Amino acid sequence: MKHTPIGRSGLMTSPLTLGSMLFGEKSERTTPEPEAQRIMDHYLATGGNHIDTANVYAEGRSEEIIGRHLGGKRQQVILSTKVRFPMGEDPNQSGLSRLHIIESVHDSLRRLNTDYIDLLYLHCWDPITPLAETLRALDDLVSSGKVRYLGISNFKAWQLMKAQGMAQQSGYSPFIAAQYQYSLVKRDLEYEFADLCATEGLGLLPWGPLGGGFLSGKYTPDQQPTEGRIATTADHTEESWERRNQAQNWEILAVVDKIAKARNSSHVAVALAWLLHKEIVPSVIIGARTFVQLEQNLEAATLELSTDEMAQLDEVSKLPELYPYRMIEAYGGRN
Repeated sequence: MKHTPIGRSGLMTSPLTLGSMLFGEKSERTTPEPEAQRIMDHYLATGGNHIDTANVYAEGRSEEIIGRHLGGKRQQVILSTKVRFPMGEDPNQSGLSRLHIIESVHDSLRRLNTDYIDLLYLHCWDPITPLAETLRALDDLVSSGKVRYLGISNFKAWQLMKAQGMAQQSGYSPFIAAQYQYSLVKRDLEYEFADLCATEGLGLLPWGPLGGGFLSGKYTPDQQPTEGRIATTADHTEESWERRNQAQNWEILAVVDKIAKARNSSHVAVALAWLLHKEIVPSVIIGARTFVQLEQNLEAATLELSTDEMAQLDEVSKLPELYPYRMIEAYGGRN
């Protein structure tokens, strides 16, 4: 695999990051520990070097599974985890306070069986804690060597910009990575985040790159699924059938299908490759639940889409025109 720096940093990542949200989950949609170990081994053997988790995944079991298995391979891997959501019933076991961030990092270090985290994400905005408190706690963790780099996930654009601006003005470690939902069927963040990431030195690492499995090509418009992530998520959630069963999405899938057949490839590889051709995307987070899914995902690392194929996918999945973006595009250029 070809490795690329994340944002404006020297941290080199493989094009595919191994997501581990389902490692150790207590539900039907889980990756049992033996399968998780097999997935990690094969991922690393093929040149992958970036494993993404979060303290809240499977109530900490995801981190524990990774920590038990990496062992001597730890230095070969970029380990990323996250902090924000509740890790207990105590009110101080949630949020982005200095107390919760530092305690959460110590707990993650223990579960991951390591003495440093390569990339720590703020998992979501905290409306209560002063941002200055959060940023100082993060910088202290970087200064102590317990955390190497910082990232942000699920912030609004102004929140991310404010955090990055305050960090730079204070001389703190800047954020180098942004983790957001992004796929052919979910391009909303392009309105604000594409330019923001490019100008502020953040690499965009998409999660949900297959639209909750929709882009795998296993669904049809005339039959609501009874199995899989889309079938099991509530209507209000990001990857529900209600959100995916839209006319434009089926048109997108038809183009993906055409390109996959012409390339003798898979829907999955084409959908992931489209993201990897975006300049601000150094790596895509793949949420392979099984070994078979991992093999399908890995094809994307070597699939080079043509300019025409990218144009077809861009056109069929394009966003609706919104103000002020259309006006800025038409009249806000340097000329």
